[in-house]
Amino acid sequence: MGRARIDEGLGLAALRQWQADAASASRDTTATAVRFTLQALADRAPGNTVEVRVPPFGATQCIEGPRHTRGTPPNVIETDAATWLALATGAEAWDDALASGRVHASGQRAQLDGLLPVVR
Repeated sequence: MGRARIDEGLGLAALRQWQADAASASRDTTATAVRFTLQALADRAPGNTVEVRVPPFGATQCIEGPRHTRGTPPNVIETDAATWLALATGAEAWDDALASGRVHASGQRAQLDGLLPVVR
């Protein structure tokens, strides 16, 4: 049994609220926006090859290929909520976030360029 899906209306509302004023967005609003956009990424690129982590709010597995089942996944992407939401909405480019060190990507397949943005 998988995690309950975030309703699109609720997810988009949280995302828009966060975009309007990220500094004053509540923790719940930020969490919903992050989880909704991670859900959108998994819908866009289903699979279990890459794990995308946005602590402390959520993580998802995506991209077709070899399935990872034990220990630390070989392909991991990790970033903070603000960077993830900027990437997910197209406000920031993947290469820029990676070059700045705000995205940590390890593994040969830890790449989201071409899959972002997931929500416009």
